Amino acid sequence: MTLAESGERRRLLDVALYDVHLDLTTAVAEPRRFRSTTTATFSCIEPGATTHLDITADLIESATLNGTTIDVETAFNGQRLALPPLAAANELTVVAQCVYSRTGEGLHRFVDPVDDEVYLYTQFETFDAHRMFACFDQPDLKAVFRFTVDAPSHWRVLSNMPGKQDGSGQGGVTHTFEPTPRQSTYITAIVAGPYEGTTDSHDGMDLGVYCRKSLLAHLDAAEILDVTKQGFDAFHELFDTRYGWPKYDQVFVPEFNMGAMENAGCVTFTEDYIFRSRTTDYSYERRAVTVLHEMAHMWFGDLVTMKWWDDLWLNESFAEFVSTYVTAGYTRWPDVWTSFCNIEKTWAYRQDQLATTHPIAAVIPDIEAVTTNFDGITYAKGASVLKLLAHWVGEDAFFAATRAYFAKHAHSNTTLQDLLDALETASGRDLSSWAQQWIQTAGVNTLRTEFTTGADDRFTSFAIRQEAPEEHPTLRMHRLRIGLYANGSDGLQRQHQVEIDIDGERTEVPDLVGVARPDLVLLNDDDLTYAKIRLDEQSWETLVSSIGRLTDPLARTLCWAAAWDMTRDAEVSAGEYLDLVLGGIERESEVGTVQSLLRLASQAIDPYGDPARSDERRTRLAARAFELLDASPAGSDVQLAFARAAATSATSADQLDRVAALLDGGEQLEGLAVDTELRWLLLRRLVTTGRADDARIDAELARDDTSAGRCHAMTLRAARPTAAAKAEAWRQVVELDELPNAEQNATIAGFVSYEQRELLAPYVEAYFAAIGEVYRTRSAEMAQQVIAGLFPYWATDAETIARTEAYLSEKQPGAALRRMLLEGRDALARALRSRERDLATAPA
Repeated sequence: MTLAESGERRRLLDVALYDVHLDLTTAVAEPRRFRSTTTATFSCIEPGATTHLDITADLIESATLNGTTIDVETAFNGQRLALPPLAAANELTVVAQCVYSRTGEGLHRFVDPVDDEVYLYTQFETFDAHRMFACFDQPDLKAVFRFTVDAPSHWRVLSNMPGKQDGSGQGGVTHTFEPTPRQSTYITAIVAGPYEGTTDSHDGMDLGVYCRKSLLAHLDAAEILDVTKQGFDAFHELFDTRYGWPKYDQVFVPEFNMGAMENAGCVTFTEDYIFRSRTTDYSYERRAVTVLHEMAHMWFGDLVTMKWWDDLWLNESFAEFVSTYVTAGYTRWPDVWTSFCNIEKTWAYRQDQLATTHPIAAVIPDIEAVTTNFDGITYAKGASVLKLLAHWVGEDAFFAATRAYFAKHAHSNTTLQDLLDALETASGRDLSSWAQQWIQTAGVNTLRTEFTTGADDRFTSFAIRQEAPEEHPTLRMHRLRIGLYANGSDGLQRQHQVEIDIDGERTEVPDLVGVARPDLVLLNDDDLTYAKIRLDEQSWETLVSSIGRLTDPLARTLCWAAAWDMTRDAEVSAGEYLDLVLGGIERESEVGTVQSLLRLASQAIDPYGDPARSDERRTRLAARAFELLDASPAGSDVQLAFARAAATSATSADQLDRVAALLDGGEQLEGLAVDTELRWLLLRRLVTTGRADDARIDAELARDDTSAGRCHAMTLRAARPTAAAKAEAWRQVVELDELPNAEQNATIAGFVSYEQRELLAPYVEAYFAAIGEVYRTRSAEMAQQVIAGLFPYWATDAETIARTEAYLSEKQPGAALRRMLLEGRDALARALRSRERDLATAPA
C-alpha cells in the first residue's frame, strides 16, 4: 500500500460498517488456518469507480458485491481483491480461509508447552488487519466493527468491546461483541484462548488483566490495576475527555514482537512484563510507563488518529511524553524523568546520528517505509521535543491545546497542522518556525560552553556555542538551564542556576558574568531541551573524581549521559569511560542508572575499546561487580543488579568458578535468590565460555520446561563456543525458516558474540549472500529480526564496512533492507573511530 493509493481510496470511499464472523472452533486441531467472513458496508462518491480490498488468505471461497459474484480466480492475487465498478451504496461479502501466524503478525497462534493449550491474539499495526478479515486497511478509513467469534467452549474471547456468549456455534460457543465506535482497522483486536486473570472496575469502566493459565501465579494484577486506575484518573483530568470505550482489558500474550499494542479497549503486552523471578523496581517502573503509554494511545491514536503513517509520531511521541509525565506526577515513581533521560533520550541521540535519521514527521511513501520507522526518532526524540515544547509554551497551555484537539477531532483523523493549530490557539504563539526546526528537520545539535575567568576565578564572559552536523545543519531555538555545581561537605551540589533562550551559533549569557566559576558547569540542567552537551576540561575532571558525590539524580544522569555520548563521539576514550563507571557507580542511587551503566561499560570494552585489552577490562568490570555485589545490602535491587553484571562479564577462572558456585549452590549470598531467570543468566556465561555443555542446558530446561525456558535453552545452544553450534544456529535461522518469531530471536541472541569473533568470521560473507533472499521471502518482522540481528557487528573492521558498501552499491536493495545495512555500517564506523581513540590514549 502506497500513500498515493491510500489517498485515492480515501477520496472515493466512506466505510460505515464491518460485520466480521470468525470460526476459531478448529484452532486446537487445525494449526494452519481459519474461516473468516466479512461483510463491509460502504459508499463511493464516484459510482462506476474501481478500487481494491485488502485480504491475505490461502483462498477466497466467495466474494459478492451488491448481490453479484466476483470472479476471485482473476480478481484475487493473494493480497488484494480487485473490485468491479462500485455503486453509490455498496455491500461486499467475502468468505476466506485465512492463515494463522507464527511471526507475531496478523492472528498469531501459540501452543503452551506446559499444558498444550492453544492461545490466539492479533497484532495489526501497521498493515496486518487484512490477515484476519477483508478490509480497506488504512488508518483514515475508520468504520464501526461488529465481531462475532465461534470458539471452543472453554476459551475466553476478548475484543475491543464487551461481548456475551450467544448460543452455540459449530463445535463451540458463539461470542457476540457490541459494535465499536468509529475506529481504524489496525486497532481492532481479537484475543482468544483459555486466558485467566482478574477483573475490577473503576470510574464506571470494567477492567480486566489476563495472561496464560501457566503464568497466572506470576501475574501481579493488583499493581497493574493500581497503575491503570491512576492513569485513567490522570488522563481524564489532563484531557477533560472521557475514555471512549466501555471497558479496558490488558492481556499479556506469548511471542509478542513489541512491548505492547494499543488496541482500543483490549491492549496486548509482551509476557516479559510478567516477572517470573525477582527483578528490580526499575522493571516495575518501566512496565508502569508502558501501561500508561498504551493508555495514552486511547486518546492519541485511537480516539484521534493520524491520516497516514507520516504522522505516526502524533501517536507515539505524545504517548511517550504523557506516559512519563503521568508516571512522574501520579504514581510511586516521581523520579521517572531520570530514566527518561537515561533511556529514551540516549536512544534518540543514538538514532539521530545515523545516516538514516529523519525528521520526526517523516516522509512515508509506502507501508514498507514505515516498518522500520518505529524508532528512536518517532518515539524518544518526538517525546523529548514535546517535553521542551510543554516547557516553552507552559504546561497549562499545552494541555489546554490537547483538550481542544480531542474535542474537535474525536473519532476522526488529523495531521501535524491540526495539532499546531490547537497549540497556537492555546498558547498564543506562532509555532511555524518552531515546527520547522524541531519537527520537520533531522539531526541533533551539540552545545558547548565558551567562557573566560579573571584572577579571582569569576566569569568575565560566558557563552553557549551551538553546533550542527554538516548533513543536517539546522541550528535551533533552545530554552535551557545552566547549573553551576560546587563540591562541599554535603556533596557536589548546585549553587547557582540560570535559564536562557538560545538561538543561532553563539549566545551570550550575561547573567553569569561575575559569578564564581564552579567545579562543574552543566548545560541543559534539569534536561529541558534536546541536545548533546559537552563538558569543559575542569568539569570533566570533577566528574572523574566526584560524580558519585552529585546529590541530584537527574543531574548525575545528565553527566553520565554526556560522558557516554563523548565516548561514542571519540572525544573521550573507552578506557576513560570505563574508569569513570568503575569509580563512580558505587554511589549511584538509581538502580535503573546502575543497570544502564554496567551495560554501557561492557559496550565500551567491546566494540569501542582496544580488542587486545577486552579480556583484561572485562575481568576488571566483573571484579568490580563482584566487589559491589558482596558489599550490597542483602535483598536490595543493587545486589541483584551487580549479580547480573558479574554473571554477564565474568572472565577469569576464579570469576567463572564463582558463577558456577552461585548456580550450583556452593556459594550463597544472603538476600540473593538464585531463581529461574538468574539461573539461566549464570548458566549462559558458563556455556559461552565453554564451562558448561549440552547436558547442563538440558538439565536446566528440565527445571523450566516452559516457553520462556525453551527460548533460553535455544539461546544457550547457539552461544556454545563451537563451530558446530554456530552452524546449526545459522541453519535454523537463515536456511530453514521454520522457527516462530520468539525462538528465532532467541537463537540470534545466542549466535552473536564479540568474544567469539573467530568462530563467527565465516559468517560475514554468508550474511551478505543470504540477506537478499531473506528480505524477499519473509514477512517484514521476521526479515528485520534476521537482517538486523545477524549484521556482522562482531567483525569490527574496515573490511566489513567496505563489504556493506559494496552490497549497497551492487544490489541496490529495497528501502527497509537498505536502511538496516546503513545503520549497521554506521555503527561499525563509530566503533572503529572510538577504538582508534582508545588505542591512541592507551598507556605505553
